[in-house]
Amino acid sequence: MLSQRDCYEILGVARDADADTIKKAYRKLAMQFHPDKNPGNPAAEEKFKEAAGAYEILSDAQKRAQYDRFGHAAFSGGGRGQQDVNDIFANFGDIFGDFFGGGGQQRSRRSRHEPRRGADLRYLTEISLKDVLNGLEKDIEFDTDKSCDECHGTGAEKGSAPVTCPTCHGSGQVVRSQGFFSVASTCPTCRGEGSTIKNPCKACKGKGRVSEHRKILINIPPGVDTGTRLRVGNEGEGGFNGGPAGDLYIEIRVKDHPRFEREGEDLHSTVSVPYLQLLLGAEIKVETLSEPAILDIPKGTANGKTLKLAGQGLPSLRGQRRGDLYCTLEVEFPEKISKEEEKILRELAKLKGIEVKGESGGLFGRKK
Repeated sequence: MLSQRDCYEILGVARDADADTIKKAYRKLAMQFHPDKNPGNPAAEEKFKEAAGAYEILSDAQKRAQYDRFGHAAFSGGGRGQQDVNDIFANFGDIFGDFFGGGGQQRSRRSRHEPRRGADLRYLTEISLKDVLNGLEKDIEFDTDKSCDECHGTGAEKGSAPVTCPTCHGSGQVVRSQGFFSVASTCPTCRGEGSTIKNPCKACKGKGRVSEHRKILINIPPGVDTGTRLRVGNEGEGGFNGGPAGDLYIEIRVKDHPRFEREGEDLHSTVSVPYLQLLLGAEIKVETLSEPAILDIPKGTANGKTLKLAGQGLPSLRGQRRGDLYCTLEVEFPEKISKEEEKILRELAKLKGIEVKGESGGLFGRKK
């Protein structure tokens, strides 16, 4: 007999929960209290049955509507017996398949022996900021697995073939009764393969897979940034049973530059400028990622002012434009000045009415 507790309370969901929320809540409880994870624990088995009963009602729109209107009374008539309870679990193949690797023996056998795509691989590579400007071609090396060429992935020596597992009879699963329902688990003899190998392939030692060292040339386009992922099709792990290879994903990391800081396609740099050039104006050469460029400093520019060099930043990954270089000016004073320079500066200070220290105190530090 099913539990008389409130179905929504059992699954821990609100009464207006949607079907996806109800399914997720049931899966969580089923994983927690499944008999395989709690052998010999009748309390866990009871909670498992209780959750299954609640899900059987709430996952069916018609039954849920009846339950919302009449509660458990909607299902109390007509003797829900052992067969009805077994029917509950018979309908949960899709749920159990999510975490036991298949919804039935035929499905498991078919998925193991059909060609399957290899896994995607991830490769991390570092490049310089200048590489971002120009793009580059780069050789990368890595190890992966592929189907054995000798046995074509069967694991059996040439002239022989895998034989049907005598324990599970090819299903890859063994089924045992537990209480009033059956539980399927991976076959311990063939480990879920459905077949065993009497004469293993010498090249792969019966695994059907071999390691492979790969070296390929990749193209990194201009404008990439840290976190950019580039896909190289069919360069991932080799497929199974003649299936296609997976893809290779190149993840980019851009190394820090000692002079430039990046902000999208724009670059920022600090440029030291003699105080006289700030006062009188000048045209100076500044470093960029490519060739030096001329920066025009207007007369009377303040310390800390930022000037823009258009088009001296980084290209867009989409190739539509190139960013700018922003130069923040930092005033540069001489450590020492000559007597002639000091004389001129004192005359300038006098002209401006600015009080300064006497000659004995020095202008840029005391004289020794």
